[in-house]
Amino acid sequence: MHPALPLPRRSTLLWLSPLVLACLFAAAVMGWAVWDERRERETERQTLITDTLSAVNGLRAQLAQEQQALAALARTLAERPTALLQAQPEVEQGLRSIWSGLVWLDAEHRVRAEVVAPARSNEGRSLHLQQSVGAPEVQGRLVLRYSPALLLRQAVPWWLTRRYDVQLIDADEQAIAALSHAPGGLRAEHRPSYRVALDDSQPEAQLELIVREPAPSGLRPLVGVLIAGFLPLSALASWGLRRQLRRTAQAEARWKGEAAWRAAVEDSALVGLRARDGQGRLLSVNRTFCEIVGWPAEELLGRAPPMPYWPLDALDEVKQRSDRNLAGRAPREGYEARWRHRSGREIDVLVFETPLVDAGGQQIGWLGTILDITERKRLAEREQRQLEALAQTARLTMLGEVASTLAHELNQPLTAIASYNTGVMNSLQRLGVQDPPVLAALQRLGEQAAQAGRVVQRIRHFLTRHEPQIEACALNPVLQAALGLLAKELTQREVQVELALAADLPAVRADAVLVEQVAINLLRNAADALREQTGPRRIVLSSAMGAGCVWVSVCDNGLGLQGRSAETLFAPFYSTKAEGMGMGLAICRSIVEAHQGVLSAEPAPEGGACFRFNLPVMS
Repeated sequence: MHPALPLPRRSTLLWLSPLVLACLFAAAVMGWAVWDERRERETERQTLITDTLSAVNGLRAQLAQEQQALAALARTLAERPTALLQAQPEVEQGLRSIWSGLVWLDAEHRVRAEVVAPARSNEGRSLHLQQSVGAPEVQGRLVLRYSPALLLRQAVPWWLTRRYDVQLIDADEQAIAALSHAPGGLRAEHRPSYRVALDDSQPEAQLELIVREPAPSGLRPLVGVLIAGFLPLSALASWGLRRQLRRTAQAEARWKGEAAWRAAVEDSALVGLRARDGQGRLLSVNRTFCEIVGWPAEELLGRAPPMPYWPLDALDEVKQRSDRNLAGRAPREGYEARWRHRSGREIDVLVFETPLVDAGGQQIGWLGTILDITERKRLAEREQRQLEALAQTARLTMLGEVASTLAHELNQPLTAIASYNTGVMNSLQRLGVQDPPVLAALQRLGEQAAQAGRVVQRIRHFLTRHEPQIEACALNPVLQAALGLLAKELTQREVQVELALAADLPAVRADAVLVEQVAINLLRNAADALREQTGPRRIVLSSAMGAGCVWVSVCDNGLGLQGRSAETLFAPFYSTKAEGMGMGLAICRSIVEAHQGVLSAEPAPEGGACFRFNLPVMS
């Protein structure tokens, strides 16, 4: 059992919301009921006033007719004073209507004639109408008594009597006449009513209409229903919601704990983990995966292929492999892939794909385990290079031994050639031979033999790990001497050499013979690179001052490096020429590095290749 967790404030407001909303709804309904009841009461009152005025108008119209009949009778009597009152048609018609009696008073208020309706003598109180007969001071006036009850029966419409209690009230609040099913004295005080004066000439008589069945008030029953039913049910629903929220909070706390534990396990794993759905969209990644690819989880989650860590130059290939894996055809033993780190460097990974199954047992995607094998492959490649370097070192050692032997063997023939050349020149001088071309050729032959002997001797010293003979050396004369040795060969190959030697260069620390051999080798390689050149063949030999050193550049306008790196070109036994041994540039590099310099290769600005090396300035 988990302890009861206190609900957060937001959850408290959530479970109280049904009760609060119920109270607000009840208040709104009550307000609407009060407003609707007032509206109905007002409508009922307006209808009552309208019906009262309509009934009064009907009574007044009836009284106006009776007044007209009384006026017509007065005119007749004024014209014929001796006429019998009861013989007049107006009297006969009036007695059949609402008249209770008619009296003709003279100027002295004495009764000259009188007519009474016997059947109406006991109908209660009567009202009066008066009319002068001719000049009142001569012929008097007519006083008509009529029955207000008959007036109400004849002038008030029948449908009003169904809705209202109709009665005439005098100034003392006494009922003169009434059309009602209830006694006149039992007028309910709580029933709506309205009064209007019957006639301006008789203000003491008022017509009153009383609503017989007022609309029942719906407010009290509604309040009772709300209080007795709706609000307790809302409170019960709020309590149930609070209980459910408490259970949800406990489940959420357990889920957060398990999620935190799982996240801690995933983040502590030394392998990358990623979860993808059936379309390849990333659902989850751990910290190690983010460190492998260099992208934060916020920028990876929800991403669909192509992924940002896929190499740009192989998107189609990686996309096809990803589709095969999502289709379930990933190899069980895993597969290697090359990805791209966010920094731009390439990384090698080993990926294992496993089906991702939800709680219902349905596969919803794939779970990938990723191992970063970049360093492993780098170590393997480094071991391979070391093995190759050891093999090359062994070959170089053997070559050095062969070269040392050859240098030792060549030293004696070269010495003999130089001795024979000196003897021939001495003999020609004793014989007095003065042939300048022959003497110049023999002198040149002696110089070349001596130079060859020095080169063989220096190479022998170099290969036997003797230090070069470092001394102050003027670099430009050395470069010019190297060019002079190759002048005839370059002329035969139709190669133009441009010199761009900087003046006033300081002396460098170098072995002049070895540096000369480096320059000769670079010039010969540049000439070989121009062998297939159909246009002008040009080599630029230049020297320039650098930071604490002097730079020498040999540039040609040939085919260039053709994508080969400097490491490849300087590797032992690598050659671009079918008859080459691949040792020329390797030896040149060793000589330059023995002088604490650097030999490099790069594309020339105008096409072709440019080889540069530097030598330290003599301090």
